[in-house]
Amino acid sequence: MEKNSVIIVDDHQLFREGLKLMLNLNPLIGSIYQAANGVEFLELLGKLKPDIVLMDIDMPVMDGIEATKKALLLYPDLKIIALSMYGDDDYYLKMIEAGARGFILKNSDIEVVEKAIDEVFAGQNYFSSDVMANLVLNLNKKKSGEIKNELTERESEILYLICKGLSNQEIADTLFLSKRTIDKHRENILSKTNVKNTAGLVMYAIKHGIIHV
Repeated sequence: MEKNSVIIVDDHQLFREGLKLMLNLNPLIGSIYQAANGVEFLELLGKLKPDIVLMDIDMPVMDGIEATKKALLLYPDLKIIALSMYGDDDYYLKMIEAGARGFILKNSDIEVVEKAIDEVFAGQNYFSSDVMANLVLNLNKKKSGEIKNELTERESEILYLICKGLSNQEIADTLFLSKRTIDKHRENILSKTNVKNTAGLVMYAIKHGIIHV
């Protein structure tokens, strides 16, 4: 069975080494590399093509947000999971805008980290329950009048199904529409919400009350 290669990007060596030791016990994870900041990561990325990147957000020299943006300009299909000690949804939103596929808190159990790696590697998004709970709490504190949903009723319906994990073909089958029509709606939704990926769409849907978690 093919093993996943991982780069851990974090400015604390003890954290990197500890996470590496735990990940080494997972038979599905192969090579594990390390970088202390965004600049080191980008240099390493020039030599390697990792399956997964575990990216700290707050680092000296170059932070995780900037490093994620630069990396995805070079390798748009790179799968990056954000690591954070923060409970501030502003960090999550900035990392989503940068293109991260998931979020886990740095004090998460190793099982959470492994689940995030598995799901993101499989092409899905992953948000730890702690991150989602905090995000929803913060978003619910905002007045609904301050948040306007720019989507049509049909687009909101399609976004809801996207957030439920349905593919474009499955959505087409559910709504008795052609896949081509759903493809076009999805393009319009991405354009209107000004996000880059499904993770961004999930956050938009939570913020605007299209889905509830």
